[in-house]
Amino acid sequence: MLLLGIDIGSTTAKAVLRREKDIIFQKYERHYSLVREKTVELLREVQNIVGDEPLIAAISGSAGLGLAEAADIPFVQEVYATAEVVREREPDASCVIELGGEDAKIIFFNGGID
Repeated sequence: MLLLGIDIGSTTAKAVLRREKDIIFQKYERHYSLVREKTVELLREVQNIVGDEPLIAAISGSAGLGLAEAADIPFVQEVYATAEVVREREPDASCVIELGGEDAKIIFFNGGID
């Protein structure tokens, strides 16, 4: 099963394509406020790899909600998405700090405090 995650932040667009747990494509680029154009560009690159193979896709990120709604693709809130992948990949982590283009977030997993 192919899984495609697209994150559209305030300054960058990211895409990761996985087959099971193996990453088969990943890209991270500035979008220069051309969110839709950059997303279409990323999707074309993914399509070259995927062809007609079915996949499951989701979009996250601060600029992703409108795009997800317009394309009828599920939206996953970015803090939730970050927490889930850290729990899967680094189950002993007690917290994660994410630095974005316009903000920063910290997630405590074990009852930490600010």
